[in-house]
Amino acid sequence: MSFDNVYYKRTTATAKACFVCYKPTTTVLATINTTDFLYTCPGHLTDPSFATQVQGTPGTARSAVSAEEIARVKAEYEDKQKRRQEKDPKAKEDKPAAGDTGSFFGLFKGAGAGAENKEKEKEKAEEPKASSPAPPGSMPSSPSPAPATPTHQRYALHRDFFAMRQAEHRKRRQAAQAKELAPRLPHAPWGATS
Repeated sequence: MSFDNVYYKRTTATAKACFVCYKPTTTVLATINTTDFLYTCPGHLTDPSFATQVQGTPGTARSAVSAEEIARVKAEYEDKQKRRQEKDPKAKEDKPAAGDTGSFFGLFKGAGAGAENKEKEKEKAEEPKASSPAPPGSMPSSPSPAPATPTHQRYALHRDFFAMRQAEHRKRRQAAQAKELAPRLPHAPWGATS
């Protein structure tokens, strides 16, 4: 089982020996699905030859684009589509022009995203805003909370320490495979040979 070199700093209730100096510590570095974990002193986390802190979150590239920026790009795309419709009314709405950069949004809206689909999407977007009042005695519906982002500090182990962790996991996996395979292997011959 392979795992990435991204460890999250966590705290445990039970102190165990540090991976480096064997002093008791409650600080643990663990992978996201706890495939691998190791106890480390907080002092070792500041040592660049052991681990370096990774800045940002896993989805930084995606979250860097704000909703306002997305809305602006969508508006530009719709304006471009309207201008093209005014220029050539016979052009099919389903097929974007060869040099059109707006075909990127076709991935999200479906292959045939024409003017009709855009109007329907606008209507659907407006419907929740103009919803009917809740029946008496019912709880008001609150918007679903945004998914929580991990608040733990992220670290990347030095390549030598990470190689040691991978080698240890590889040994464990091979030992488990050998233990599973051993009963199925034939026994060595017994008895004297003549």
